[in-house]
Amino acid sequence: MHYLITGHTGFKGAWLSLMLHAQGHTVSGISLDPPSASLFSQAKLSDIFVHDLRLDIRDEISLNAAVASVNPNVIIHLAAQPLVQASYSDPVGTFQANVIGTLNVLESTRKLKSLKATLVITTDKVYRNVGHLRGYTELDELGGEDPYSASKAAADIAAQSWRTSFANSPVAIARAGNVIGGGDWASNRIVPDLVKAYSQGNVPRLRHPDAIRPWQHVLDCLQGYISLVNEMLNRSFSGQWNFGPSLSDKYTVSDLVEAFSEHWFEGTPVESWQKSEELGFPESTYLLLDSTKARN
Repeated sequence: MHYLITGHTGFKGAWLSLMLHAQGHTVSGISLDPPSASLFSQAKLSDIFVHDLRLDIRDEISLNAAVASVNPNVIIHLAAQPLVQASYSDPVGTFQANVIGTLNVLESTRKLKSLKATLVITTDKVYRNVGHLRGYTELDELGGEDPYSASKAAADIAAQSWRTSFANSPVAIARAGNVIGGGDWASNRIVPDLVKAYSQGNVPRLRHPDAIRPWQHVLDCLQGYISLVNEMLNRSFSGQWNFGPSLSDKYTVSDLVEAFSEHWFEGTPVESWQKSEELGFPESTYLLLDSTKARN
């Protein structure tokens, strides 16, 4: 099976490409250039791709030509502006990448003869967060108060519309987030920021230490995506799907930091974090996903 991964030079895209390649699939990718400090660059992954293409998914004409030249069996759309904080700095660019870029990817599939499935990756933050003390399900209302969350919710709705209006093959949407694991060098992410702080002898400052998030390892999350694609190919599955840990796994930001520091310092007691005096941008306090549908 020939897979096309958009955003293949990013953290999750690089891992996903490696996993698919290891399972015997051929992989191609469309993405912007990776930063020098990235899993894609450090592991020299360009050699595993049939097509390793560099372009902006907001460029509709170039994207259509590139997708047609690859002619994949499966598309997994990961390319996005993925950071909440960056969305406050560039809200228009965030909406263009996440909404128009997603629509451009979907439009590029309409004339593909060999396409069997398209999986659009959004985020756990697509849900309108009303403070539920339960996990959000696929039937809950979408929304988003910050530009990143709102843009991904809009992309999710666009993909749902595409599935019912134009799809020539199954289209599914995967919602997940708070992914951690080796190879992530992105800024404003909890584990990379901890590594930087501890490596420099600093104590990290946490804006929201009591916030609860659905933390999950990158390989667990991506294996969920691959399992969903397999079901799309075998049984024409589509629709929206949450991927996250068990609802009993309720860990705060400070829980994660303390567990990480215990391993980093090999059990030596240290001051693992301090409360930041700067609140920064607004963030929800409680966010968990109910992944019962995917588990079943």
